[in-house]
Amino acid sequence: MTRFLSTPNFRQLLHKHPEAFAAASCAILVFLGWLFLNLGWVGIALFLLPAAYVIGGYESTKEGLTTLFEEHQLDVDLLMMVAALGAASLGLWQRDYTLIIDGAILILIFAISGALESFAMQRTERNIRRLMTVAPDTARTLRKIHQNPVSDSQFPIYTPNSPQETGFLNDSSQNFEEVEIPIDQLQINDIVIVKPGELIPTDALIIEGQSHLNQASITGESIPIEKTIGDEVFAGTLNGHGALRLRVHKSPESSLIQRVIRLVEQAKTEAPPSQQFIEKFERNYAKVIVIGGILLAILPPLLFGWNWEITIYRALIFLVVASPCALMAAIMPALLSGIANGARQGILFKNGAQLEKIGTIKAIAFDKTGTLTTGKLQVVEIIPTEGNSPETVLQLAAALEAVSEHPIGEAITGENSAQNLQLLTAKNVQAKAGLGILGTVENQSVIVGKASFVISELSQHHQNLEAETYRLENEGKTVIWVAKDQEILGLIAVSDTVRTEAKSVIERLNKMGIQQIVMLTGDNQRTADTVAQSLGITQIYANLLPEDKLTVIRQLKQQYNTVAMIGDGINDAPALALATVGIAMGGGGTDVALETADIVLMADRLDKLPEAVNLGRRSNRIVRQNIVFALSFIGLLLVANFAGQINLPLGVIGHEGSTVLVTLSGLRLLKS
Repeated sequence: MTRFLSTPNFRQLLHKHPEAFAAASCAILVFLGWLFLNLGWVGIALFLLPAAYVIGGYESTKEGLTTLFEEHQLDVDLLMMVAALGAASLGLWQRDYTLIIDGAILILIFAISGALESFAMQRTERNIRRLMTVAPDTARTLRKIHQNPVSDSQFPIYTPNSPQETGFLNDSSQNFEEVEIPIDQLQINDIVIVKPGELIPTDALIIEGQSHLNQASITGESIPIEKTIGDEVFAGTLNGHGALRLRVHKSPESSLIQRVIRLVEQAKTEAPPSQQFIEKFERNYAKVIVIGGILLAILPPLLFGWNWEITIYRALIFLVVASPCALMAAIMPALLSGIANGARQGILFKNGAQLEKIGTIKAIAFDKTGTLTTGKLQVVEIIPTEGNSPETVLQLAAALEAVSEHPIGEAITGENSAQNLQLLTAKNVQAKAGLGILGTVENQSVIVGKASFVISELSQHHQNLEAETYRLENEGKTVIWVAKDQEILGLIAVSDTVRTEAKSVIERLNKMGIQQIVMLTGDNQRTADTVAQSLGITQIYANLLPEDKLTVIRQLKQQYNTVAMIGDGINDAPALALATVGIAMGGGGTDVALETADIVLMADRLDKLPEAVNLGRRSNRIVRQNIVFALSFIGLLLVANFAGQINLPLGVIGHEGSTVLVTLSGLRLLKS
């Protein structure tokens, strides 16, 4: 036994669960003290029982005295110790040593309760700590080898200026070596190697290879996502079957997972308003209990002639059962469990206050671009003229747009690639700013641009295409005409597409009883109306500047009191800050939006919004249930005490049992 107590494993367990060891030691001493007392060995019992008081009550006494002398406040820990020492003093005075046992049992049950609460809260902590272990500690980087051997620490890091330079890595004339270094030593533009089945060490861009990545640790989405050259990958996500070469494009400490960890750690230390109220209430309540206990111990014998010993004993029980331990445990376990649950689903609550608030919102304002829509232009329709094919129209347009950096050009070339069409080569390309682009493809003159531009260049009209252009533009789409050798071939409609899940999200929020859902956008009214109509949103504000969005949020707060704003751009940041709850899209959201928001949806998963609202409502419901249960149990124990139906150990069991039950009730939120 002595050998085990000196082992590193024992010391590690003692460090990890000190409350449990204190409770176990106290239990052994109380049992031995009771045994020796019943055997008539009073001296040994009176030696063991004070040791039980010290070991079992050390932490509570320390915390109680710290609060008393540093904050000049009374707390429940100190009240427990006063009650226990009062019972012991009364027992010594009357030579009724069973009262000393009662005080020891009080401390024992209090120590056991503390250990159980610690275990319960460690379960929540484990869920939060998982975030901190999802990313590896080291990364495998490529370093160029000098002609003369040098140490690994001297190898220069190869830093390509663009993804196109990655072919240099395969040049047999160059010598590179894989070097494993700590994550915090990575620098921007470092090349990182990730093999199949490994964790991504830091946020980076794929410059070579393709694979499916499991992003559940970040987004809560268990279905692997296909990633290829140019895509961003996140630290802590799991690589699938493909080998990847990555280029670090941001410092490791600013990676998404590191921001999540910092924010969750911050959330653990910030008490929400309800908890602050309870803590303030507890301080005043403790004073009332002490004054009430003193009056109960003194006045009945003086006024009614009651027995002093019984009266003092009942006053000590009053100190125990009236203490608000269960009330103090009614809030934070539930909110921390909710935060851990949200983090597991890809919903980051920056603190418990936001979890409370999201459950009370009555109105939600959505930014359009990047929130209700994908924020990326896509080809949505190709209409060729008679005798031409959609593929021909797309290929010719892509040939010219391949040299353009305009978002419309990127959408057209992207669609050409998605359809696996050959990218034709264009020559003599000339761009007309705001109008279109001209060039030569396979010795044929090609024009791509606005209808008015193409018509002016060809001096001809096409009534069918003009009618289609009018229809498409009324739907909020951008229309590009394509012509070749004085012949109009067709048109391409480009649009920022609505997220596939957006309509179902709006429907769910309506069913959940959200009173008002509005859409805010800087786009024109026609485009805004088209998107809102497709989603079932009736309240629309278009042509808005950032300050205009503030005005709308202010009006909504006046009308509905609690308003949530969800957005992703820099121009959304003021509105996010003003709203009761600001929610940012974490996948494509800007850093400003992410820092300003109170809640972050870790991926571009709008369908997580109803889950966040539901989680907030569940947490508020559990907190209310816990508070009602705690107050009811305190009242029941007080009645039982004044009726003379409980002794000190039973009072402690009832008091501490209710505290444990309330704590376990809060942990229900750990379940999805």
